[in-house]
Amino acid sequence: MSFTTADVVKLRKVTGAGMMDCKNALKDAEGDFDKALQIIREKGKAIANKRADRDAAEGVVLAKVTADNKFGAIVVLNCETDFVAKNDKFVAFVDSILDVALTNKAENLDALKALELDGTIIDTLVTEQTGVIGEKLELSYYKSISAEMLIGYIHPGNKLATLVGFNQGEVKTQVAKDIAMQIAAMAPVAIDKDAISQEVIDKEIEIAKEKYRQEGKPEAMLDKIAQGSLNKWFKDVTLLNQTYVKDGKISVKEFLKQSNKELTVTAFDRYTLDV
Repeated sequence: MSFTTADVVKLRKVTGAGMMDCKNALKDAEGDFDKALQIIREKGKAIANKRADRDAAEGVVLAKVTADNKFGAIVVLNCETDFVAKNDKFVAFVDSILDVALTNKAENLDALKALELDGTIIDTLVTEQTGVIGEKLELSYYKSISAEMLIGYIHPGNKLATLVGFNQGEVKTQVAKDIAMQIAAMAPVAIDKDAISQEVIDKEIEIAKEKYRQEGKPEAMLDKIAQGSLNKWFKDVTLLNQTYVKDGKISVKEFLKQSNKELTVTAFDRYTLDV
């Protein structure tokens, strides 16, 4: 069975593989397009298996929200080198995965991997792209958030992204963006101290007590000193209590109140590939 240049182009468009890889696949399949497609996919699996123990520490982190600003997500696709991570086609591929997630409002990573992109299961498509690119790829992280209003922020370079939700549907764009950038810069672990488990709080108190014990502070004073240390820790790691980075005289909570007395953050997420 013969094949034409148009067949090679079509296979390349479907798989993203190189022209020679597509031509060779069609040759091995004796012109049968479906068999050639399977050959390309099997090659991707083989390369993925060979590179399974490789370190995929680079990648792309993207955040996006739906048109109504009520559902958003962060997705991470890892690769081996920064060269691939900076490739426009690779970034576009990750963006297309995120679009599918938003359209289907995927709840978690497993649900996202099971969705289809251009007629192929996303998990399978990532494996296929391993064969095309020649590096280990891993769809490693996905987090979705629903809120009355959401905004996403992607730091230049696609290594860090944040997503933040508010309790009101009409939030000034600049205010929302400032909070998203605050989260990017200051890496809070919770919205407020009420969102931190007692187990974590107890651990922080013990760490503080041991620190001051080693400094020779009287045992009778350790509880009081540790409590003061805990309050400082709350200010450092909880979003609403952090110092607002664009005005060191007020907290994030006070900044939000300046915009609207009832405005607050209901959820956020932050992911970075930077160490």
